[in-house]
Amino acid sequence: MYRIYMIEDDNGILEAVKSQGERWGLQVLGVRNFRKILAEFSEIQPHMVIMDIGLPAFDGYHWCTEIRRISKCPILFLSSASDNMNMVMAMNMGGDDFVAKPFDIGVLTAKIQALLRRTYDYKENLSILEHRGAFLNVESGVLTYRGTAIDLTKNEHRILALLMKGKGQIISRERLMDALWEMDCYVDDNALTVNVGRLRKKLEANGLADFVMTKFGEGYYIADENAADRG
Repeated sequence: MYRIYMIEDDNGILEAVKSQGERWGLQVLGVRNFRKILAEFSEIQPHMVIMDIGLPAFDGYHWCTEIRRISKCPILFLSSASDNMNMVMAMNMGGDDFVAKPFDIGVLTAKIQALLRRTYDYKENLSILEHRGAFLNVESGVLTYRGTAIDLTKNEHRILALLMKGKGQIISRERLMDALWEMDCYVDDNALTVNVGRLRKKLEANGLADFVMTKFGEGYYIADENAADRG
């Protein structure tokens, strides 16, 4: 089932699109917190975004730009601000299509299906991992924090991806080395220490201190935000 993240503050429109989506086997999910849209996007991992322009806190252009920093998933703008200037701006900001309000639900459904078909007939959705506002695109290897891309080596990216996927769990040094070997990255114990050290320095230099933690004698971990200190 395709997941659609709908960034819309009109509950009537949201419910109408949800109801129509269910008929076509689509799961439509609305925003819970308009100030945490990027975090919700990472949690939902949607196949597509439907975006209004006029929103609480920040407008749709802002969130489109933020999503585009970490994902290539299709974005369809749905807005009453449908003059040519706004349509052009929506496309320039990274939007893939535009439907003007008031809209015909059948036309919107056809646009949604066309975008999904064009996108996912050829490639799978990109996987995005998030922690403390940092977003790691697993496929491209790009780590983004506060709008800045942090350059990682292949080993650093793979180590960080393993730790973020297992957030809240201690990942042993042996498991990290085995995983890197499976990816044709031949590292020994000393090389792993060096790679983790370099990764930490890059994270700290970009405002992410204590992002990767050590459990002495066991391995490394990324703590859940609400978890107690492991020591």
